[in-house]
Amino acid sequence: MAHIQTNVGGLRAVELNYRPMIDVSSGSRVCYISRTHLNTPGLGVLLPDVFRPVTEHAGVSEELFNLELLQLLEAAKEMNEKGLNFRWISLDMPLSILRSSETPDIVNDMCEKFQTTSNEIAFCVPYSVLATADKEARKGISRMRRHGYHMMLPDFGKNGCPMINLAKLAVDHVMIDESVTAQLRQSDRTDKAVGAIISYIKGLDAEPVAAGVRTSKQAETLYELGCNYCIGSLPGDYMTLEEMINRWHK
Repeated sequence: MAHIQTNVGGLRAVELNYRPMIDVSSGSRVCYISRTHLNTPGLGVLLPDVFRPVTEHAGVSEELFNLELLQLLEAAKEMNEKGLNFRWISLDMPLSILRSSETPDIVNDMCEKFQTTSNEIAFCVPYSVLATADKEARKGISRMRRHGYHMMLPDFGKNGCPMINLAKLAVDHVMIDESVTAQLRQSDRTDKAVGAIISYIKGLDAEPVAAGVRTSKQAETLYELGCNYCIGSLPGDYMTLEEMINRWHK
Protein backbone atom coordinates (compact mmCIF):
# COMPACT_ATOMS: atom_id res chain seq x y z
CA MET A 1 0.00 0.00 0.00
CA ALA A 2 2.04 2.92 -1.26
CA HIS A 3 -0.62 5.61 -0.84
CA ILE A 4 -4.24 6.22 0.10
CA GLN A 5 -6.73 6.53 -2.76
CA THR A 6 -9.01 9.53 -2.34
CA ASN A 7 -11.94 8.07 -4.30
CA VAL A 8 -13.27 4.52 -4.79
CA GLY A 9 -16.16 3.86 -7.17
CA GLY A 10 -17.39 7.45 -6.94
CA LEU A 11 -17.25 7.45 -3.12
CA ARG A 12 -14.74 9.09 -0.84
CA ALA A 13 -12.16 6.45 0.04
CA VAL A 14 -11.96 7.97 3.50
CA GLU A 15 -15.33 8.92 4.94
CA LEU A 16 -16.02 10.05 8.47
CA ASN A 17 -19.32 9.19 10.15
CA TYR A 18 -20.53 10.97 13.28
CA ARG A 19 -22.65 10.27 16.34
CA PRO A 20 -23.81 12.74 18.99
CA MET A 21 -22.73 12.87 22.60
CA ILE A 22 -25.48 14.26 24.80
CA ASP A 23 -25.68 16.11 28.08
CA VAL A 24 -27.75 13.68 30.14
CA SER A 25 -29.37 16.42 32.24
CA SER A 26 -30.88 18.20 29.24
CA GLY A 27 -30.76 15.63 26.45
CA SER A 28 -29.08 18.21 24.22
CA ARG A 29 -26.35 17.30 21.74
CA VAL A 30 -23.10 18.87 22.93
CA CYS A 31 -20.29 17.07 21.07
CA TYR A 32 -19.81 14.68 18.16
CA ILE A 33 -17.75 11.50 18.00
CA SER A 34 -16.37 10.58 14.59
CA ARG A 35 -15.51 7.16 13.17
CA THR A 36 -13.58 6.65 9.95
CA HIS A 37 -14.93 4.34 7.25
CA LEU A 38 -12.41 3.20 4.64
CA ASN A 39 -14.15 2.40 1.34
CA THR A 40 -12.11 -0.19 -0.56
CA PRO A 41 -12.54 -1.54 -4.12
CA GLY A 42 -12.45 -5.21 -3.12
CA LEU A 43 -13.26 -5.50 0.59
CA GLY A 44 -16.11 -3.05 0.93
CA VAL A 45 -16.24 -0.73 3.94
CA LEU A 46 -13.53 -1.28 6.56
CA LEU A 47 -13.78 0.05 10.12
CA PRO A 48 -10.84 1.26 12.23
CA ASP A 49 -10.29 -1.96 14.19
CA VAL A 50 -9.58 -3.65 10.85
CA PHE A 51 -7.63 -1.05 8.86
CA ARG A 52 -5.63 0.75 11.60
CA PRO A 53 -3.13 -2.09 12.17
CA VAL A 54 -2.66 -2.40 8.40
CA THR A 55 -2.08 1.32 7.80
CA GLU A 56 0.31 1.52 10.75
CA HIS A 57 2.30 -1.46 9.43
CA ALA A 58 2.31 -0.08 5.88
CA GLY A 59 3.59 3.30 7.00
CA VAL A 60 0.69 5.35 5.64
CA SER A 61 -0.85 6.43 8.95
CA GLU A 62 0.33 10.02 8.51
CA GLU A 63 -1.21 10.34 5.05
CA LEU A 64 -4.48 8.81 6.23
CA PHE A 65 -4.60 10.94 9.39
CA ASN A 66 -4.10 14.12 7.35
CA LEU A 67 -7.04 13.15 5.12
CA GLU A 68 -9.18 12.40 8.17
CA LEU A 69 -8.28 15.67 9.87
CA LEU A 70 -8.96 17.65 6.71
CA GLN A 71 -12.39 16.05 6.38
CA LEU A 72 -13.13 16.62 10.08
CA LEU A 73 -12.28 20.32 9.82
CA GLU A 74 -14.42 20.67 6.68
CA ALA A 75 -17.29 18.98 8.54
CA ALA A 76 -16.87 21.20 11.60
CA LYS A 77 -17.03 24.30 9.40
CA GLU A 78 -20.20 23.09 7.67
CA MET A 79 -21.82 22.05 10.94
CA ASN A 80 -21.23 25.50 12.39
CA GLU A 81 -22.65 27.11 9.24
CA LYS A 82 -25.78 24.92 9.43
CA GLY A 83 -26.42 25.57 13.12
CA LEU A 84 -25.26 22.22 14.50
CA ASN A 85 -23.42 23.83 17.36
CA PHE A 86 -20.96 21.76 19.39
CA ARG A 87 -18.29 22.12 22.05
CA TRP A 88 -15.90 19.76 20.28
CA ILE A 89 -15.79 17.08 17.62
CA SER A 90 -13.51 14.06 17.93
CA LEU A 91 -11.06 12.20 15.71
CA ASP A 92 -9.05 9.04 16.37
CA MET A 93 -5.29 9.61 16.62
CA PRO A 94 -3.13 6.61 15.64
CA LEU A 95 -0.23 5.66 17.88
CA SER A 96 2.48 6.72 15.44
CA ILE A 97 0.92 10.18 15.10
CA LEU A 98 0.53 10.52 18.87
CA ARG A 99 4.20 9.70 19.40
CA SER A 100 5.49 12.23 16.87
CA SER A 101 6.79 15.54 18.25
CA GLU A 102 5.80 17.18 14.94
CA THR A 103 2.08 16.44 15.33
CA PRO A 104 1.06 19.58 17.28
CA ASP A 105 2.55 21.88 14.62
CA ILE A 106 0.92 19.94 11.77
CA VAL A 107 -2.49 19.96 13.47
CA ASN A 108 -2.17 23.62 14.48
CA ASP A 109 -1.43 24.64 10.89
CA MET A 110 -4.46 22.76 9.54
CA CYS A 111 -6.77 24.15 12.23
CA GLU A 112 -5.56 27.68 11.53
CA LYS A 113 -6.48 27.35 7.86
CA PHE A 114 -10.06 26.52 8.88
CA GLN A 115 -10.13 29.07 11.71
CA THR A 116 -10.81 26.25 14.16
CA THR A 117 -9.58 26.61 17.73
CA SER A 118 -7.83 23.77 19.51
CA ASN A 119 -10.56 23.37 22.15
CA GLU A 120 -13.06 22.52 19.39
CA ILE A 121 -11.17 19.29 18.62
CA ALA A 122 -10.82 16.14 20.72
CA PHE A 123 -8.40 13.37 19.80
CA CYS A 124 -9.21 9.83 20.85
CA VAL A 125 -6.02 7.94 21.68
CA PRO A 126 -5.55 4.16 21.26
CA TYR A 127 -6.62 2.09 24.26
CA SER A 128 -3.24 0.35 24.10
CA VAL A 129 -1.66 3.48 25.59
CA LEU A 130 -3.32 2.60 28.90
CA ALA A 131 -2.04 -0.97 28.93
CA THR A 132 1.58 -0.34 27.92
CA ALA A 133 4.42 1.67 29.37
CA ASP A 134 4.67 3.77 26.20
CA LYS A 135 6.43 6.89 27.41
CA GLU A 136 6.45 8.55 23.98
CA ALA A 137 2.69 8.16 23.64
CA ARG A 138 2.17 9.61 27.11
CA LYS A 139 4.39 12.56 26.20
CA GLY A 140 2.30 12.99 23.05
CA ILE A 141 -0.90 13.28 25.08
CA SER A 142 0.67 15.93 27.29
CA ARG A 143 1.97 17.84 24.24
CA MET A 144 -1.47 18.00 22.65
CA ARG A 145 -3.09 19.06 25.92
CA ARG A 146 -0.58 21.91 26.26
CA HIS A 147 -1.76 23.15 22.87
CA GLY A 148 -5.36 23.14 24.11
CA TYR A 149 -6.71 20.02 22.36
CA HIS A 150 -8.97 17.66 24.26
CA MET A 151 -7.61 14.13 24.62
CA MET A 152 -9.88 11.15 25.25
CA LEU A 153 -9.23 7.54 26.22
CA PRO A 154 -11.77 4.94 25.00
CA ASP A 155 -12.94 1.56 26.39
CA PHE A 156 -12.13 2.30 30.03
CA GLY A 157 -13.19 -0.44 32.42
CA LYS A 158 -13.39 -3.27 29.90
CA ASN A 159 -12.17 -6.73 30.85
CA GLY A 160 -8.53 -6.67 31.92
CA CYS A 161 -8.37 -2.88 32.10
CA PRO A 162 -5.30 -1.69 34.10
CA MET A 163 -7.26 1.10 35.78
CA ILE A 164 -4.39 2.43 37.88
CA ASN A 165 -2.51 3.45 34.71
CA LEU A 166 -5.09 6.14 33.99
CA ALA A 167 -3.32 8.27 36.59
CA LYS A 168 -0.31 8.39 34.23
CA LEU A 169 -2.24 9.80 31.26
CA ALA A 170 -3.04 13.50 30.88
CA VAL A 171 -6.37 12.86 29.12
CA ASP A 172 -9.27 15.13 30.04
CA HIS A 173 -12.07 12.82 28.83
CA VAL A 174 -12.48 9.10 29.51
CA MET A 175 -14.97 6.95 27.63
CA ILE A 176 -16.40 4.27 29.91
CA ASP A 177 -16.71 0.98 28.05
CA GLU A 178 -20.21 -0.19 27.16
CA SER A 179 -19.62 -3.45 29.07
CA VAL A 180 -19.57 -1.32 32.23
CA THR A 181 -22.64 0.66 31.21
CA ALA A 182 -24.50 -2.62 30.64
CA GLN A 183 -24.18 -3.37 34.37
CA LEU A 184 -26.30 -0.38 35.33
CA ARG A 185 -29.52 -1.12 37.21
CA GLN A 186 -28.61 -4.80 37.66
CA SER A 187 -28.30 -4.36 41.43
CA ASP A 188 -27.30 -1.81 44.05
CA ARG A 189 -23.81 -3.33 44.13
CA THR A 190 -23.24 -3.01 40.38
CA ASP A 191 -24.46 0.59 40.44
CA LYS A 192 -22.02 1.32 43.26
CA ALA A 193 -19.22 -0.27 41.21
CA VAL A 194 -20.05 1.89 38.19
CA GLY A 195 -20.28 4.90 40.47
CA ALA A 196 -16.82 4.13 41.84
CA ILE A 197 -15.38 4.13 38.30
CA ILE A 198 -17.04 7.46 37.57
CA SER A 199 -15.68 8.94 40.81
CA TYR A 200 -12.19 7.63 40.04
CA ILE A 201 -12.18 9.31 36.62
CA LYS A 202 -13.45 12.60 38.02
CA GLY A 203 -10.89 12.41 40.83
CA LEU A 204 -8.19 12.56 38.13
CA ASP A 205 -9.73 15.77 36.73
CA ALA A 206 -11.15 14.04 33.66
CA GLU A 207 -14.72 14.03 32.37
CA PRO A 208 -16.40 10.59 32.21
CA VAL A 209 -18.45 9.75 29.12
CA ALA A 210 -20.52 6.57 29.16
CA ALA A 211 -20.67 4.47 25.99
CA GLY A 212 -23.43 2.08 24.98
CA VAL A 213 -26.34 3.91 26.60
CA ARG A 214 -29.56 2.44 25.24
CA THR A 215 -32.31 3.54 27.61
CA SER A 216 -33.42 6.66 29.43
CA LYS A 217 -33.28 4.71 32.70
CA GLN A 218 -29.58 4.03 32.16
CA ALA A 219 -29.04 7.72 31.42
CA GLU A 220 -30.89 8.74 34.58
CA THR A 221 -28.81 6.36 36.71
CA LEU A 222 -25.59 7.67 35.17
CA TYR A 223 -26.60 11.22 36.02
CA GLU A 224 -27.36 10.19 39.60
CA LEU A 225 -23.89 8.59 39.79
CA GLY A 226 -22.18 11.75 38.54
CA CYS A 227 -21.72 11.03 34.83
CA ASN A 228 -23.16 13.88 32.75
CA TYR A 229 -22.40 12.71 29.20
CA CYS A 230 -23.09 9.64 27.11
CA ILE A 231 -23.17 8.10 23.65
CA GLY A 232 -25.07 5.09 22.37
CA SER A 233 -28.27 4.17 20.58
CA LEU A 234 -30.27 6.47 22.89
CA PRO A 235 -28.49 9.67 21.71
CA GLY A 236 -28.05 8.30 18.18
CA ASP A 237 -25.92 5.98 16.07
CA TYR A 238 -23.29 6.87 13.46
CA MET A 239 -24.40 8.65 10.31
CA THR A 240 -22.82 10.60 7.49
CA LEU A 241 -22.44 14.35 7.70
CA GLU A 242 -25.19 14.78 5.09
CA GLU A 243 -27.58 12.54 7.04
CA MET A 244 -26.82 14.37 10.26
CA ILE A 245 -27.40 17.81 8.74
CA ASN A 246 -30.65 16.65 7.10
CA ARG A 247 -31.89 15.35 10.44
CA TRP A 248 -30.91 18.21 12.72
CA HIS A 249 -30.39 21.27 10.53
CA LYS A 250 -32.49 24.11 11.90
